[in-house]
Amino acid sequence: MAATMSGDSAGFVDLVSDTSTRPCEAMRRAMAVAEVGDEQRGEDPSVNALCRRVAQLLGKEDALFLPSGTMCNQIAVLVHCRPGDEVIAAEASHVITSEGAGAAVLAGAFVRPVPSDRGVFGEADLRAAVRKRAPKAPRSRLVTVEQTHNQGGGRVWPVETLELVAATARELGLALHMDGARLMNAAVAAGVDAGTYAGPFDTVWLDLSKGLGCPVGGVLAGDAGFIAEAWLWKHRLGGAMRQAGILAAAGLYALDHNVEPLADDHANARFLADRAEAVAGVRVDPSPVETNLVFLDVSGTAQAAEAIAARLQQQGIRMGVEGPHRMRAVTHRDVTRADCLRAADALAAAVARG
Repeated sequence: MAATMSGDSAGFVDLVSDTSTRPCEAMRRAMAVAEVGDEQRGEDPSVNALCRRVAQLLGKEDALFLPSGTMCNQIAVLVHCRPGDEVIAAEASHVITSEGAGAAVLAGAFVRPVPSDRGVFGEADLRAAVRKRAPKAPRSRLVTVEQTHNQGGGRVWPVETLELVAATARELGLALHMDGARLMNAAVAAGVDAGTYAGPFDTVWLDLSKGLGCPVGGVLAGDAGFIAEAWLWKHRLGGAMRQAGILAAAGLYALDHNVEPLADDHANARFLADRAEAVAGVRVDPSPVETNLVFLDVSGTAQAAEAIAARLQQQGIRMGVEGPHRMRAVTHRDVTRADCLRAADALAAAVARG
C-alpha cells in the first residue's frame, strides 16, 4: 500500500494532483546529507549523478536538471524550433493548455492541435497535420507526445503507436519530443522499460515532482549537442542554480525507492473509480482507468462540478474541477486505500445533498 503523509482517516485527502506529494522522511534525510557544489559550473556531484542516471535510464547521451517540467518542455521547443515554426501535439496536451502559451511567447512557435483518441494520435493523423512547404505557411518542425496523456485520463501511449508516429516524423523531417510528466507511471502500468518509450525520440524529460514524490524538478535528456543548447536556454530563462544537489538527491532517492510503488497508486485509482461509479449520476470517463488519473463525469447528478468540489473540500477532500461537469482525482504516494474509500463516501454524500 502506498505511504501516506495524511495521517489517519481524519486527515486531509489531497486528490487534486500528484504534485501534492511531499518528501518522505527517508528522502528528506537523503537531501540533508547530499554532496553539493556549484551546479551551474558542473561541480555538484549529486546533480551530475542524477543527470547521468536519467540519461542512462532514457537511453540518451546527456541530461539537464531543471526546476520544472514546464521548463523542460519550453526549453525543448526553444532548441528544436525557430520563430514561425510549428509544433504538432495532441489536442488538450499540456503544452497547449497549461504552459501559458509559452511556445508562442518564448520561441515564436505555433502549436497545432491534432485530433486524437484520448491524447493518442496515429501515423495518418500526423501526416494530415504536417503542412506542405509554402512561403505563406508555418513550417512543421516538431512533434511532441505526452506520456501518459493527462487529459486523456492518464492514457498510456502504446509502444507500437509511438514507433509508427516516430517513423513517420523521421520520414517527414520532423524532430520528436516526449513530455514525460508521468512516463514512469506508463512504464510501471504497461511493464515497459522507460528507455523503450523514450528510444524513438530526440528529446524526453522525466518528472520528479509528481508520482515519484520529490519536492521539485524535472530532468531533460537528449544528445550532447541538444543539452549544450538547453544549458544556454536554462540560463536565459533564469533557471541556473547553485547547490542544487539537495534537490537532486531527492530524485536519486526516488529512482531507487519510489518507482515500483506507482503500481499501488494505479490500484488505488481503480478502486476509487469503482467506488465513484457506484454513486448515482457519476460516471468515470474515460474508463477503464489505466494509471493514477480518475476523471469523473457528474452531469448525471444535475449538479455543477464546482459545487460538488466545494462540498468535498468541507469534508477534507480536495479534487480538481476540469469543466462544468467534469472532475479529476489523482492518486499518489500520500493517498492510501482508506483515503480513497473516504473520498468515495464523501462524494456520495456530496451528491446526495444536491
